[in-house]
Amino acid sequence: MQLPTGKKVYFSSDNHLGAPNQQFSKPREAKFVAWLDEVKHDAAAIFLLGDLFDFWFEYKHVVPKGFVRVLGKLAEIKDSGIPIYFFVGNHDLWMDDYFEQELGIPVYHRPKEFSFNHKTFLVGHGDGLGPGDKGYKRMKKVFTNPFSKWLYRWLHPDLGVPLAQHLSVKNKLISGDEDAKFLGEENEWLAQYAKRKLESKHYDYFIFGHRHLPMEIKVGKNSTYFNLGDWINFYTYGVFDGEKFELKEYKK
Repeated sequence: MQLPTGKKVYFSSDNHLGAPNQQFSKPREAKFVAWLDEVKHDAAAIFLLGDLFDFWFEYKHVVPKGFVRVLGKLAEIKDSGIPIYFFVGNHDLWMDDYFEQELGIPVYHRPKEFSFNHKTFLVGHGDGLGPGDKGYKRMKKVFTNPFSKWLYRWLHPDLGVPLAQHLSVKNKLISGDEDAKFLGEENEWLAQYAKRKLESKHYDYFIFGHRHLPMEIKVGKNSTYFNLGDWINFYTYGVFDGEKFELKEYKK
């Protein structure tokens, strides 16, 4: 995509709406909706890099209750002609085709390449990539197995949703989350993943979430890894103006 003059590409990740419960996540939802309402005026595209919800599961005829304001705003923006791309995170990895059918938003389960103004991007949530995190990687294989999803659908939503919400908050192995502590440029595993990818192909930018820490790390002579942070503690997002990528904080 060649960006029109004055247009930008926006990136956001890790809202965890619904955590620790609906009541406490509502102010965060309102703030995120205000951000969406603001960026729509000059957005050429919007990328949501996963964990928009702290838990999401699509039964055949049911999706989790709540999140009406953010879903409505996404529908409005998409209907206005602005493309939105959604990447599944470890908390909403059971997303299926609801976003695609109801909102017209494509959903990706793996990192994907994009090009804007001749700059190449590798974009994804970031869970299960790079070295380490072996416990979560094993758990993810179980969760994404079609038979596991089929079994879970037999739980009534009044049982299945509260159970999953509880485990999402309490069990770090299931959630895949780590303490948000900077490990150092040489030890950040998504930076290591980016360096390995550069061995076979050049990317100008690697854009991920999952770590809940806004960070910028040079991984090659002309390549940079950015982590978007989150909308719990930092309220940070990424923006590409056609020439450079920056991390910014939403302060309203």
